[in-house]
Amino acid sequence: MDREHIRFLARAGLYSAIYAVLTIVLAPLSYGIMQVRVAEALTVLPIIDKAAIPGLFIGCLIANIVGGYGIIDIGLGSVFTLIAAYLTSRVKKDWQAPIPPVVINAVGVGTYLAILLKAPIYWGIFWVGLGELIACFGLGLPLLYFIRRIREEKRVPR
Repeated sequence: MDREHIRFLARAGLYSAIYAVLTIVLAPLSYGIMQVRVAEALTVLPIIDKAAIPGLFIGCLIANIVGGYGIIDIGLGSVFTLIAAYLTSRVKKDWQAPIPPVVINAVGVGTYLAILLKAPIYWGIFWVGLGELIACFGLGLPLLYFIRRIREEKRVPR
């Protein structure tokens, strides 16, 4: 393995650990049909770092194992995060980065959580979507802009 591959794996591991720890520590906010999973703020980062894609997938997998909604949440929730992360890596503008996780998780996770919790599907889509909007646009986009600014300051001597 070359040095760059090792760095990629290390960054993916960090994203995974941060996602899982934030979700589990903030469990009352992270699980259920009305959730604001703070760790979802990280889902904007694939636009600037491809290592976030596998990292977010594994972090979500770990968090959903702990979450208690069973194999459907573990499998589908993690796959929806993987799809959203990949799509986020493909967007062209920073302001677009939150759109894939919001849409994919609102529809996907909202639907299966509503079914699992015997709630109307539109209710699940609404509440998961609202939580995603808060996490991704309210927390994630400012995080992305902050990281971009720090990177620029490092490149431009003052």
